[in-house]
Amino acid sequence: MSLVSEEFPDDVPLRAEEITIPADVTPERVPTHIVDYSEAEQSDEQLYQEISKANVICIVYSVNNKKSIEKVTSHWIPLINDRTDKDSRVPLILVGNKSDLVEHSSMETILPIMNQYSDIETCVECSAKNLKNISELFYYAQKAVLHPTGPLYCPEEKEMKPSCIKSLTRIFKVSDLDNDGILNDKELNFFQRTCFNMPLAPQALEDVKNVVRKNIMDGVEDNGLTLKGFLFLHTLFIQRGRHETTWTVLRRFGYDDDLELHQEYLFPLLKIPADCTTELNHNAYLFLQSVFDKHDKDRDCALSPDEVKDLFKVFPYMPWGPDVNNTVCTNDQGWITYQGYLSQWTLTTYLDVQRCLEYLGYLGYSIICEQESQAAAITVTRNKRIDLQKKQTQRSVFRCNILGARGSGKTSFLQAFLGRNLLKQRKIREDHKSFYSINTTYVYGQEKYLLVRLCISLPEDLACDVVCLVYDVNNPRSFEYCAKVYKQYFMDSKTPCMMIASKSDLHEARQHYSLTPLDFCRKNKLHPPQPWTCNTVDAPNKDLYTKLTTMAMYPGHLSPPVCYYRGHLSSPVCYYRGHFHAKLCCMCTCNRCTFCICQNILRSQLLTNIKAKFYSVVLNRLHDVGAYLLVDEECSLIQQVHAISNVEQSIYMESSGQLFVTGWADLKSSTFWLRASVGATVFAVLGFAMYRAILKQR
Repeated sequence: MSLVSEEFPDDVPLRAEEITIPADVTPERVPTHIVDYSEAEQSDEQLYQEISKANVICIVYSVNNKKSIEKVTSHWIPLINDRTDKDSRVPLILVGNKSDLVEHSSMETILPIMNQYSDIETCVECSAKNLKNISELFYYAQKAVLHPTGPLYCPEEKEMKPSCIKSLTRIFKVSDLDNDGILNDKELNFFQRTCFNMPLAPQALEDVKNVVRKNIMDGVEDNGLTLKGFLFLHTLFIQRGRHETTWTVLRRFGYDDDLELHQEYLFPLLKIPADCTTELNHNAYLFLQSVFDKHDKDRDCALSPDEVKDLFKVFPYMPWGPDVNNTVCTNDQGWITYQGYLSQWTLTTYLDVQRCLEYLGYLGYSIICEQESQAAAITVTRNKRIDLQKKQTQRSVFRCNILGARGSGKTSFLQAFLGRNLLKQRKIREDHKSFYSINTTYVYGQEKYLLVRLCISLPEDLACDVVCLVYDVNNPRSFEYCAKVYKQYFMDSKTPCMMIASKSDLHEARQHYSLTPLDFCRKNKLHPPQPWTCNTVDAPNKDLYTKLTTMAMYPGHLSPPVCYYRGHLSSPVCYYRGHFHAKLCCMCTCNRCTFCICQNILRSQLLTNIKAKFYSVVLNRLHDVGAYLLVDEECSLIQQVHAISNVEQSIYMESSGQLFVTGWADLKSSTFWLRASVGATVFAVLGFAMYRAILKQR
């Protein structure tokens, strides 16, 4: 009543009515409900109900009454503890009232009680008559709820609790941006600005370091704060009653009152419509790149086992198992490379975006990148049906399902995508094998991720962007399985499919099926079976994976039109619904180099006709002027050059009016075709040179 009226009431009732202090008049900006209890007016049952609702309990005693002080330990604290769970005890505030009636303090009597009961946050002596410490009493009550000491500090041992040390250690490692074990001035200022929205002045920064230097050894090194010094500072804050500072830091980094990371922090809301996928955006990849650089101490572009452990020290558990090394690219020592590291994050985002959000939360993505949550790192792609309608996609991750009979080479095809031949695959332990592999491919100069998944049993989740049906050319019953699977699951779907003739280095057996693999593909308008083997000296060829990615990117363009020429896919003729169409295809299957474009132009039917026409005109002109050109295989290079020089001279002379009028029509035609062929060649060569220059800069 003194708090509300700011004066001592003449007539004091046995119990005051419930009072609500609005948020705007409290330092912590939190509304506070004050409920009074009177033993004379209320029953024990009413008391128990109020205790169960309370966030903090103030036990009031009279400083001039010893029996009142004794009742704190003999009655009130045991009663409260009996009515609350041991794991969720309510903080207690001891309030010594009527301090105006005595000249001495009751703290000497109260301190042993505070040491005995860890639930007691603090003790305040006040006077309702003189209004002494009345506002402070309710401030400490609010503080006991918002910034409790119990989870942070053990008063008996006078040090922070292990859970608090663990949380602050993670915060230190996240804030140590260069991973040198020291928070330099730049990192300290970033930490200060992140937690308290203001940087530290240079003098204040030096004062903090001096306090640490005076009180603890190894707290400051190279003019930066070590983990030992960082923990000492927070211990000092708590001991001096400034635990709100530590709580501000903990809550900024996602911790709740039990020093566990909030579920809202780890799993922010992210809506994913049906038939959409999730990918990391550019900022997320930049953040992950900085994390990799931070822990790649030997700068070999790969993470050793010790470096991986150091990276995941901020996690409560080890997220990557031994199967990860057989899911992504590794170096010769079996260490995850930079490309493999990004690929694994891409895989996690695609398959389980909630787990990716959790991992990014442990790494402190939202804090380091100054984003609202980890959801800012995720891009949700548009519906696949829209991509099919517009015949273009903005996605960068595509999924390929591998199906085939047992022993057909599915696992080998999976591992070959990571550059492992048969010899390296035999060294993989059975319990370390993975059902996934992911790597980058290039489609028309764009870097894309292809996620290859091994399907063991059917039916299961067959949703994907492209299907790979693998059969063993050496096993006569292997293709039958692929044919049945295709007819049952994919014949009427829009998912592009490709047949892989595995183990092509072995003898090709006749398949026990009504149609040969080639005829089956021709009948169902599929690409012809692609020969493949991983029994090589070097890394297996990756052209097939590029083709699979291209089919996944452009399902409406590459399927069902199929190129057939002598049973191979890479032909200049396209067969579709009984008609033949001109088709330019990449000779090296990389789909991105200008050399292939030039080769396509030079080998096209148009340029072949130009060459034939040009040579016929040249031979006619040589016959007219009496020149003789040797074209057989024994003709030397010098003779051909001289002959061509004579042709050019004759053309020049006739264009000047010095030759017979009868050859004018042929000369005009030959000049046109000569210019067209030279122009096309020059354009191709210049384009190739420009591409090589740009690639070299990259």
